[in-house]
Amino acid sequence: MSQLTISKLAQAARVSVETIRYYERLGLIEQPPKPAQGYRTYPKVTLERVLFIKRAQDLGFSLEEIDNLLSLGESHCSEVQALAEGKLASVREKINDLRRLELVLEDLVTQCRTNPDNTACPIVESLQPDPHQ
Repeated sequence: MSQLTISKLAQAARVSVETIRYYERLGLIEQPPKPAQGYRTYPKVTLERVLFIKRAQDLGFSLEEIDNLLSLGESHCSEVQALAEGKLASVREKINDLRRLELVLEDLVTQCRTNPDNTACPIVESLQPDPHQ
């Protein structure tokens, strides 16, 4: 499996052929030269790079951040650490936002459960704009 066609690369990486082409357009992976006859073939290192990209996406990194990570791959660890610390701060902020949302939703669900008036729903009412504003 040292050389892969685009379809075999996509299959091995569990992505679509269009994803491979998209990564090429973004410059995340290199498109190999087209031979005079036959299909382009990708080296194993391209598969490893696509798998890296997918793992980084699973961790919540955007493609732009992944591009930065890839370019920092040969850099000093402190530069990569700074990028990861920024991402960690962003994740923690999202977690805090989700916790606040959870509390609001719990309160609304409780209001709905204890609502004696079946004609008015506290959840729907909370989403309506305030006419006095």
